[in-house]
Amino acid sequence: MTHDVRQTPTRVSGTYDRRSVPERNRGLGLADPASENALLLGIIDAISAGPELEVLGALVAPLVAEATTTDECFVYVLDDSDRSLTLVGATPPFDKQIGRIRLALGEGVTGWAASHQEPVVIVDDKRSDPRYRYFPELRGEDYTSMASVPMASAPSGLVGVLNVHTRSRREFSDRDVRLLTSIGSLIAGAVHQARLHRRLVARERAHERFAEQAIVAQEAERQRLAADIHDGIMQRLCSLRFHLDAAADVLTEEQQFAADQLVLARKLADLTLDEARAAINGLRPPVLDDLGLADSLASLARSLHGIDLVIDVEDCVLPDHVEIALYRVAQEALQNIVKHAQATRVWLRLARLDDRILLEISDDGRGFDADHVVRNDTDRDGGYGLRSMSERAELIGGRLTVRSRVGRGTTVSATVHLSEPAGVPDL
Repeated sequence: MTHDVRQTPTRVSGTYDRRSVPERNRGLGLADPASENALLLGIIDAISAGPELEVLGALVAPLVAEATTTDECFVYVLDDSDRSLTLVGATPPFDKQIGRIRLALGEGVTGWAASHQEPVVIVDDKRSDPRYRYFPELRGEDYTSMASVPMASAPSGLVGVLNVHTRSRREFSDRDVRLLTSIGSLIAGAVHQARLHRRLVARERAHERFAEQAIVAQEAERQRLAADIHDGIMQRLCSLRFHLDAAADVLTEEQQFAADQLVLARKLADLTLDEARAAINGLRPPVLDDLGLADSLASLARSLHGIDLVIDVEDCVLPDHVEIALYRVAQEALQNIVKHAQATRVWLRLARLDDRILLEISDDGRGFDADHVVRNDTDRDGGYGLRSMSERAELIGGRLTVRSRVGRGTTVSATVHLSEPAGVPDL
């Protein structure tokens, strides 16, 4: 039997023990340029597949196992606090454990490799190593040898750890460790970008939740104020009007001046009641509670007099804050038609399209130069209410588009996506 006199690292209690090792115990590694090119192309494909960590991990794990001729590969990534590691990629059947296996920095062989940023090689008897932590889900008893290397690069620093395991005993060579380290460095930049993407998505979701909570709280307060006005001020005004009518009924002709004053007081009470009703409607559209969004929009459109209407509304079960925002957008758009459009026909549409809700209001009026209005911020001086409509749509995670040309009418569309984005694991 031929022996290789080169030194092979074996990890013993945190230090390398150099000794000669038979060639048959060595990893095959990348024996030729074709294998190296295949690995590089595979890594490029994995990096290009998308910014999600789980996608990257799922593609990288089998590549590493094949390149190092090992039986299993696990990819661990630091969480956002840089205090723990989570399994984000694994060769089957252990891919079912992705997101479930966590290690504190410094815990287990993986955590040790990360905290010390040094490779670890264990040839056999893993359980005797004080750093080893057993996970029943990963069936460590089925695998004899392992190598664990930190994933790091100069620009990104430490981002995680690569682990490989073999069922039969294997003396991982310097070349094996260098190969694993090189692969880890290649992947580190993509993992770093994926972690940044995850943080960005989490922040966007937090912003959306905050905006939603703010709208809900605002609408709850508006509803409370509307109820207070209705149950308090309006009831007293109605009582006042009743007493004014009663007093007017008993006055004689000789008391005409007092009668005239009562008539004026009655008109003032009626005007105040109308203003109170308008205030309640401005705070919280009661029609939404009574009819729902679809019928409320139809009722709103029918309040336009002297205009032909084409109404196509679909019943959609939506959160309260979404219904209110869409109702307000439609209200503003219809008011614009009355004030500016000089239209003879209006189309109102509410539809659910897969995971989207579409609200669309069109008219055949005189139109305007929408690009000019937006570009010159005309809305700030009154304009067409585009800013307020756009802000309402954005607050519910939607988008407002306005299409208009002089003499060609106007179309206002609000699109809201209903499906929640894929959950972002807290890694």
